Amino acid sequence: MSFSVLASFAALQLGGGNQIASMIFMYGLIFAIFYFVLIRPQQRQRKAHNALVEALKKGDEIVTAGGLVGDVVHIATVGKDGAASMEDRITIKTGESKVIVERGRIARVSSASTAA
Repeated sequence: MSFSVLASFAALQLGGGNQIASMIFMYGLIFAIFYFVLIRPQQRQRKAHNALVEALKKGDEIVTAGGLVGDVVHIATVGKDGAASMEDRITIKTGESKVIVERGRIARVSSASTAA
């Protein structure tokens, strides 16, 4: 925390400031701590995951949220404008079978295959 914030808090406490202003300051401080410790890192992680999933291409090896591991065989877009969305259908080959999953259910891209 910066010195000015602590100084203003001390002035409220020592000067006999208004109790409502003190409570508002404390709630604001608690919200700021929650924002920088919990909310902001989660937003960054979600944006990074979305960028990774949107950059999928044929031949990438993926892991689904259910634990299936496979190579991307085909990507079918569901959206009207042709842009990638989380409802796109991804066909993956895992072992001897092919499975269709939604793009949003892909947990991570484990590695990119060299065959394109």
